[in-house]
Amino acid sequence: MSKRDYYEVLGVHRACSIEDVKAAYRKLAKVLHPDCNPGDDTAEHKFKEISEAYDVLKDPDKRSAYDRFGHAAFENGMGGRSSAGFDFSASFTDVFDDLFGEFMGAKRTRRQNRGGDLRYNLEITLEDAFHGKAAEIRVPSLVPCDDCKGAGAAPGTKPETCGTCGGHGKVRATQGFFTVERTCPKCRGQGRVVRHPCKTCDGAGAVQKERTLSVEIPPGVEEGTRIRLSGEGQAGFNGGPPGDLYIFLSVAPHPFFQRDGNDLYCRVPVSFTTAALGSDIEVPTLSGGRARISIPEGTQTGHQFRLRGRGMPVLRSGGHHGDMFVEVRVEPPVKLTKKQKELLRAFEAESGQGSHPESESFFAKMKEFLGGA
Repeated sequence: MSKRDYYEVLGVHRACSIEDVKAAYRKLAKVLHPDCNPGDDTAEHKFKEISEAYDVLKDPDKRSAYDRFGHAAFENGMGGRSSAGFDFSASFTDVFDDLFGEFMGAKRTRRQNRGGDLRYNLEITLEDAFHGKAAEIRVPSLVPCDDCKGAGAAPGTKPETCGTCGGHGKVRATQGFFTVERTCPKCRGQGRVVRHPCKTCDGAGAVQKERTLSVEIPPGVEEGTRIRLSGEGQAGFNGGPPGDLYIFLSVAPHPFFQRDGNDLYCRVPVSFTTAALGSDIEVPTLSGGRARISIPEGTQTGHQFRLRGRGMPVLRSGGHHGDMFVEVRVEPPVKLTKKQKELLRAFEAESGQGSHPESESFFAKMKEFLGGA
């Protein structure tokens, strides 16, 4: 398969300036970089393609040769080296550092690596979500080694400047009139080597420890809420900043309440005599007190009573709350005595038209549906 024209790959015209080349590469690299597209082979292939094009067009000598001979300028037999032998794994980082190091004002000679982010799953109760709480968690993570202060070198020693690259983290190889810059194989781009590794951390500069952290859980959090603790993740390397800790909250089931957004729902069973005659009942609330509800005569199963402002607090709203809904479930009696059954039969016999409007309406409609049978 023939290669695409390098100018076409970057989307620039042949008379463009070096600044145009860098701007085009910067725009594409931010979208196609492998760190932004993990597992995407297509994006990785395109990133290699634009990196190869940029490596040629940013260099005046390479670009001049390419303009005269095209891709043949870099094939075996033309005094150059085949791009099939080009070390892209080293070139990607160098090209990216060259562009963004210049963009930020200076090239890095010692690559600082940010520490990794951590995830911690924390289960709380619905009461905790209602009131908020300060929780303590124990998190195992990498922290800077106390003995070497994160340097990786044994106490009394320090990392030495890499003799291969002179501390630049990069080496250059001249091939004909081409100069190729790559990551230093000795120090792996760090610009320094540790001759005497710290015995505590084996030269890593960080050790695994369990830390106790305090987490403030605000009122109103819900299932899946994420809390970020900046700088509490894994330790960075070579002076790099630490990562972040993300705490994902889950809310345990509650024996009385179900939550829907900021509203709470509670099912309350009442006896059929209470539903029929009416009465006052008390129901629990998450605020710690009780609420009184007046059940009117003839209340049916499924009827809901709304208690405004007795639901969950709205997260970071300044004290606003949702509502609480109490659903009545009429409970018929069980394990009746002989006398109770006789009384109920007498009650049924005394019941007149309209005593049970829902059931009377249903059976009347069913009779009509069945043709009066």
